[in-house]
Amino acid sequence: MSKEAAGRKGGMARAEILPPERKSEIARAGAIARWSKDLPLVEYEGEFSVGGIPFACAVLPNGTRIITQAAFLRALGRSRSPKAGTGVLSTVDELPFFLQAEALKPFISEDLAMSTNPIFYRTVSGGRGVGYDARLLPQVAEVYLKFRDEMLRQKSEIPARYERMITAADILIRALANVGIIALVDEATGFQRDRAATALAEILEKFIAKELRPWVATFPNEYYAQLFRLRGLEFPRDSVRRPQYFGHLTNDIIYARLAPKVLEELKSATPRTPEGRHKHHLHRRLTEDYGHPKLREHLASVVTAMQLSEDYDDFISKLDRVKPRFDETLPLPFDGERPTTGL
Repeated sequence: MSKEAAGRKGGMARAEILPPERKSEIARAGAIARWSKDLPLVEYEGEFSVGGIPFACAVLPNGTRIITQAAFLRALGRSRSPKAGTGVLSTVDELPFFLQAEALKPFISEDLAMSTNPIFYRTVSGGRGVGYDARLLPQVAEVYLKFRDEMLRQKSEIPARYERMITAADILIRALANVGIIALVDEATGFQRDRAATALAEILEKFIAKELRPWVATFPNEYYAQLFRLRGLEFPRDSVRRPQYFGHLTNDIIYARLAPKVLEELKSATPRTPEGRHKHHLHRRLTEDYGHPKLREHLASVVTAMQLSEDYDDFISKLDRVKPRFDETLPLPFDGERPTTGL
């Protein structure tokens, strides 16, 4: 037996002889101690849905995929919140709350018991998070279903307090099976590689018009007035002349933030002059019913951010938070450089 396994067994043995209040005290102290350590900062966060259940998830720097404790409990039909100050539902023997019932222990393998420690981490925003290895979810659900099967085999009535968890576990396992078979087919056929491309093609089809739209005034005068101000330039109210590099700025501020690959597609669809400049405004390639309204909506947000900004760096910082880029863009040129214009 490994040293870790021996320690686990020793913890379980100690738990058997401790009074409930002492178990609670030790569990709370252990959880607080975990929060005092240096915690890993997750690199990725997101949410997915299986069987109509939303799952908040994250990936740690070491590649461990985790599901948040709250999502884990919801998936298992549990709604109980962590004990105040601990941030985790566990017992002194470190079995989590959803596996601590005596009726379930005959169906918990030693490997599962060894791997159910909660994972404490820092979220992308710097907050505190707690979850479990995502691979544990179907294993824990199987524990409830094995308990159900044993009750049925013995022709015993399933206790009412377990009915909701067993139903949730059954739904979860069925939903995960459906997801799994779809993933296997996608991988075997190669469709997995093309799914993202197909989704992107659908986005671009909604944004990019097949024919050139007639020119209409699209960019409000306030957009350019604010752009001049933020760049520290005097706005020429009696002239429409603008620095050539404003086209490059507009590509970054507007088109690169509309939707994935829209800027790249607009450039590709718009012919160039012998000098390398686009012959038409990029916005004339946006669809009338979708792309153009999205552009106007985005412009309104941009102008508002401009008005609230002290200078160009302040504006870009705000814009990056509320309207981040979808496409990879080149570094902005210095004043006087001649970029490829999107105006």
